[in-house]
Amino acid sequence: MNTTVYMIRHAKSPFVFGQERTRKLSFQGETDSKNVTNVMNNKEIDVIVSSPFTRAIQTIEGIANAKNIEIKVFEELKERQLKGSYKLPEEEIQQAIKKSFEDFDFYLSGGESVRDVQNRALPIFKDLLHNYEGKTVVIGTHGNVMTIIMNYFNAGYGYDFWKRTSKPDIYELNFSGGKLQFVKRLWN
Repeated sequence: MNTTVYMIRHAKSPFVFGQERTRKLSFQGETDSKNVTNVMNNKEIDVIVSSPFTRAIQTIEGIANAKNIEIKVFEELKERQLKGSYKLPEEEIQQAIKKSFEDFDFYLSGGESVRDVQNRALPIFKDLLHNYEGKTVVIGTHGNVMTIIMNYFNAGYGYDFWKRTSKPDIYELNFSGGKLQFVKRLWN
């Protein structure tokens, strides 16, 4: 029995230091989230879950409203804490993310390693696969946590994949018996 999971990376959201959890979508992000809803409109969906972060929820809200399905929020699906409460230049952030996919135990001070994220997010993801076997699940997510979950099932999903993703983005993952069968990108 095949289970389909749609991983939907949030749309654009203006970065505001210290407001990871509450920052909202930009005007472009709101427009793109309507297009996400349109892409998903003809899909049969059984359950919708999300990260607790506002931008992830806002990106999939239109789907939930159109399908009349309540969004189940899981703290464990939140975006990866890359570092503590200090700013880093963009180049250093990129280097840290790359290194973390080479060494799953690497993390910046105050941040989480890839292994840390897998340890908190994978039990939820595996429960969804088990509890909704043969069904269709939508997950409102973020670039790092999405890539880290996908990497667990196929090591080909790492830093280079993460770099190629967009905001928003949609990936259809097909599972059989808890094993990833294929991934298809739905966002253009």
